Amino acid sequence: MEAIVLAGGFGTRLRQVVADVPKPMAPIAGRPFLEILLGSLAKKGFSRAVLSLGFMAEKISGHFGSRFAGLDIAYVVEDTPLGTGGATRLAAEACTQDHVYVFNGDTYLDLEVELLEQQWQVRRHPIVVGRQVSDTARYGRLVVDGDRITSFEEKGITGQGLINAGCYVLSRDALARFPLNQAFSIETDYLVPEVAREMVEVFVTKGVFIDIGIPADYARAQTLLADL
Repeated sequence: MEAIVLAGGFGTRLRQVVADVPKPMAPIAGRPFLEILLGSLAKKGFSRAVLSLGFMAEKISGHFGSRFAGLDIAYVVEDTPLGTGGATRLAAEACTQDHVYVFNGDTYLDLEVELLEQQWQVRRHPIVVGRQVSDTARYGRLVVDGDRITSFEEKGITGQGLINAGCYVLSRDALARFPLNQAFSIETDYLVPEVAREMVEVFVTKGVFIDIGIPADYARAQTLLADL
């Protein structure tokens, strides 16, 4: 299996606590977060990862080189910020398999990969990984009918619900209609129109989920992920 890891963001909200490295390299219990993420992917059966880089790209590529924890590592560096969609579109050019898993480089997700792969193989529709959380306000919500997503609700709705965990399974050419090096959102510009065509499925994970992008959750990750 092959993964794209989106690791090119500026990490503006985390700058106050981690100023000298890109956000995915922020130390968690003494280790760069991206080491924890890539090590987890290797243990779950991934053989290759394409890292989509931008801000301080050399600090990531210089650290990992071409192989880490049994993963072959390739790099794609964006010249200007391309958003989640543009970055994924560019990274897909370096992918070799017919489908790819897309992960955020600042999010740890203990994903049930075997079950997710089985779901993909049945219909090969785009899949969004969802996660039940106690408060959806920060993330927005997924509205689903069985295993199909019917709509996305905006951020700000409080209370328990199902969110987009920022992980996707897509065919390698899913974004091919978008021009290379054009900034766009995978969520707004790709997934929303696909949902209208009744083509997007959900996989609800029960695994550990934490986004280190804000200081409070970065601090919480120090304990939550320490044993990894």
